[in-house]
Amino acid sequence: MKFKLASKIVSSLTVMVCLASMLAPLPAVHAEGETVRSVYTNELIPAAQAQSRPIAIMMPTDKVAQPSFGISQAKVLYEIMEEGNISRQLAVIDNWQGLSKIGNIRSCRAYYIPQATEWDPILIHFGGVCYMKDRITAPDITNLSGTKEYGTGGEAPGSGYFFRTADRKAPHNAYISADGIAKACAELGYPTGLRNGYYNAKHFTFANGVNTLAQYGTSAVTANAIDLANIFPYTKSAFTYNAVDGLYYKSIHGKPQTDGLNGQQIAFANVIVQNTKWAALDAKGYLTFQNYDNTEDGYYFTKGKCIHIRWAKTGDYTPTIYYDDLGNEIQLNEGKTYIAIAQKGRMPAFQ
Repeated sequence: MKFKLASKIVSSLTVMVCLASMLAPLPAVHAEGETVRSVYTNELIPAAQAQSRPIAIMMPTDKVAQPSFGISQAKVLYEIMEEGNISRQLAVIDNWQGLSKIGNIRSCRAYYIPQATEWDPILIHFGGVCYMKDRITAPDITNLSGTKEYGTGGEAPGSGYFFRTADRKAPHNAYISADGIAKACAELGYPTGLRNGYYNAKHFTFANGVNTLAQYGTSAVTANAIDLANIFPYTKSAFTYNAVDGLYYKSIHGKPQTDGLNGQQIAFANVIVQNTKWAALDAKGYLTFQNYDNTEDGYYFTKGKCIHIRWAKTGDYTPTIYYDDLGNEIQLNEGKTYIAIAQKGRMPAFQ
């Protein structure tokens, strides 16, 4: 059964691109100085920023690799398990242009790619594994890699613009800068503006005002503390709700998870746990996840409360949509969002 599931998932990862979403129009051209609502957070941002492609960058959760640099700028942060029972992070950053040091940067896995392509980003990683070979080399993917794209082969696009530092040992000391990204993209011919035919302007549905989840009555339960240790046993990722600013503050390895650039603890207005079918691919423990589904559930946390949800995703460039138990799209609060792609069977704890 696991073999059949793995084969099906790997096949979908390598060939499935949703054509319907490619019809989504690019944002309208705005006057200089005008502001628009961010598709990532619903906050007001410069219109010019909204026209730029984000980066989606692989970052480690290893204890010796903390803190990451630039992670507090991630408007959407994914965390997903990898081989060895250790998770990894995919940080989606839209305002990357001023960052002097981003990383450290680690290798990618095939199942991160469908999460990344939702946002039509420049994917940044330091190599990968053979299971992502066909997808990472597809013509629609624009990626920068510090070494061979899929570990045992492939190109290393933009590798000359990555750099290592002396304060940590490899593989925990690889970085890139905004200047390096811009130069690599220019050299490789990668567009840094949103791509017509790929970008999808519809992502999260945001609340008009503040969503306290009060409309769900007793179905919304208290969740001032979220413990993901059962999902991510190595990092023991967790969140503590601060009622003063309405944000969930993330910890990792029992300590605040901070940004090496500014020392700030990362925090989110929205926390989503997305239960996902998965399978082991080989004896090395490499995993695969069923990124495309409409049958699985999860949990949405905001403002110290939690509701049960369902999620659906149909293709690479099609956003994941989250629904409440009544079939309505959930309404996220303004701000950043953390998404745990959880192995089905591993549940969060909260109180």
